[in-house]
Amino acid sequence: MTTSPGSDELYIDAAYDMVVVSNRLPVDYQGGVGADTIWRSSPGGLVTALEPVMRTSGGAWVGWPGVADREFDPFDHDGISIIPVPLSEQELADYYEGFSNDTIWPLYHDVIAPPTFHREWWDAYVRVNRRFAEAAARAAAEGAVVWVQDYQLQLVPRMLRESRPDLVIGFFNHIPFPAYGIYSQLPWRRQVVDGLLGADVIGFQRLADASNFARAVRRLFGYATKGTVIEVPAEDGEVRRVVARHFPISIDAAGFEEIARRPEVQERARQIREELGNPATIMLGVDRLDYTKGIRHRIKAFGELLHEGRLSVEDATLVQVASPSRERVETYRQLRDEIELQVGRLNGDYSTLGHQAVAYLHHGYPREEMVALYLAADVMLVTALRDGMNLVAKEYVACRFDTDGVLLLSEFTGASDELRQAILVNPHDIEGLKDSIIEATQMPARERARRMRALRKRVRDNDVANWSATFLKTLTGVGKIAPGISDPLQAAIVALASTERLLVALDFDGTLAPLVDRPEDARATERARAAIERLASDEETRVAIVSGRALQSLSEVANPSAGTLLSGSHGVELQLDAGGVQVDLRENELAKLERLGQIVEQVAAATPGAWIEHKPAGLALHTRQLSTADGVALQQDARTHVETELVGITVRTGKAVLEFAVRESDKGESLTRLRQHVGATAVLYIGDDVTDEDAFATLDSDDVGVKVGQGKTLAAHRVRSPDDVAELLERLADAREGARGRDPRWT
Repeated sequence: MTTSPGSDELYIDAAYDMVVVSNRLPVDYQGGVGADTIWRSSPGGLVTALEPVMRTSGGAWVGWPGVADREFDPFDHDGISIIPVPLSEQELADYYEGFSNDTIWPLYHDVIAPPTFHREWWDAYVRVNRRFAEAAARAAAEGAVVWVQDYQLQLVPRMLRESRPDLVIGFFNHIPFPAYGIYSQLPWRRQVVDGLLGADVIGFQRLADASNFARAVRRLFGYATKGTVIEVPAEDGEVRRVVARHFPISIDAAGFEEIARRPEVQERARQIREELGNPATIMLGVDRLDYTKGIRHRIKAFGELLHEGRLSVEDATLVQVASPSRERVETYRQLRDEIELQVGRLNGDYSTLGHQAVAYLHHGYPREEMVALYLAADVMLVTALRDGMNLVAKEYVACRFDTDGVLLLSEFTGASDELRQAILVNPHDIEGLKDSIIEATQMPARERARRMRALRKRVRDNDVANWSATFLKTLTGVGKIAPGISDPLQAAIVALASTERLLVALDFDGTLAPLVDRPEDARATERARAAIERLASDEETRVAIVSGRALQSLSEVANPSAGTLLSGSHGVELQLDAGGVQVDLRENELAKLERLGQIVEQVAAATPGAWIEHKPAGLALHTRQLSTADGVALQQDARTHVETELVGITVRTGKAVLEFAVRESDKGESLTRLRQHVGATAVLYIGDDVTDEDAFATLDSDDVGVKVGQGKTLAAHRVRSPDDVAELLERLADAREGARGRDPRWT
């Protein structure tokens, strides 16, 4: 590579199928020059999450090496290709310390500190983002996946989209995204949102963040948003669908627990308690020194408890680890002075020769020492005023394999959405915070263990590997879909047409019929109906419509031709050649069905626009007419009420619909029964919903699965819309007639 600090030209003689772009590289510069340069792996959670993916895909990581006014050639480190991007000292001041951390950071954290707006900072931000984008574009192979990380690089997705439209682009925002009333203060608000919309998938920590972003898009650009999908007009007149949803990040839970179980780490935890005078309760705060972390609030609450005599320094000690952060930014220098003054006064007022009120530590520690601190702490205090996630809370839980310890967690962290068994607090409410601290110190051992077991299960089940896998699955399922029928799909159709006995199974809504606001108005396209009739005219070809709708509703909207097989309610109802197969529910199932209806009707009654579709073995709560946030909230409320009272209920999520059933079935089971009934030697299945994935999972090697629209899928082929489904069915009818000697073009 040849480059210089401040240059916009990077020459990289490689092409990678997976490229990660972040402000910092996954390695830290240790010294040396040229071939003798020494690098050390960074221990961050993002690196842990992406290392396996990068190695298996032969990926590259683009980022700044952490040293200003220096250039480094690309190199390999521990199986990952590293592509350094240079920054000058002035760019570091303007782009990073200025716009990223003195404009975007405070703005996105609800203006806890006032943001600063400087045009020269913005100019540097644009310039540096373009340098990162060009480096990624040069490194990426044709059709590669590029995953851009965090708020420092919000313009990169659009820049990549313009220079490399072949790429699949993802962006993840690790910090909050504010409500529009706050975000609108940004002078460059349109440019930033437009930059993010260059991605195929935009990930956020919380549902509220994704909703805030969607509102900003509607206010600034007027683009349509449907659920988690934003319809972005493209230059060719088409619509590009961008997914904006929450993917809560996590930690390497197994890695933290492994460290916690080491005998030497447990011995260090014992030593820490001894060094602190073996108080009855050790409280711990671990934060970057940042005004969003609520450090002053927790110290104030602790000091008032000492003043009131509800705690004593002989019985309780607060250990506050505040690692250095952005020390060249004036706001952070002032914060350090304020906190250290606060700690000094508290220790001067309450410490004794043998017992310190607050052990204040302004430096970082290696991971093993942090784990020992977690094991030594009886109460973990996480009192952030605003935090995208807060991984410290999850680290504490992961380390407590002894199921002891209490997590006190701010409700303004993303972690509070998941860790509901913690003591949740409003850090602005000092009296409430004080009461919660006392509750934590006095919590019985049995209750501590019960809560910690639940917290640990949540953290283990949703670790950082699951986070990255979920994001990448979503990302790789939303690449650009060309209109029409691809060459591989055409070849599959021709091969399928020669099978002896063919079953063509089709979802209805979103597949044969375009999605509409009123489900009763849905109708299959005329081209699709005509093609189905052609297929059904062949005695060795059977057509089935497989839907989540109740059979009666499906019959009304589909108006199927004679001989069409029907599957309703996700396979609970089947109408075969001998007539309808009705569900024969047992008495306990009927009782559950009655109570299920009462619960969901009561939950939905207060929400205009929500409606309930009753089915023979369950019901569906439709939220398509609600906003995304309101729909998700209503569905969650209904799910909670049902799961609290009823056992053995099957819950299934679809597009703006939540379905409950007292008898378990899915489209996969339905397709299997239809295949057996028909005696099919091969199957074509087409569907657009997540519920169709159960059917795709049952397909054999001779079968063909086709996904309609965006989204991760098990299907081998994809089309864009119901119009393309109609074309596919027409081509299959042509091929089937030709293969069976009814069309001279195919003989």
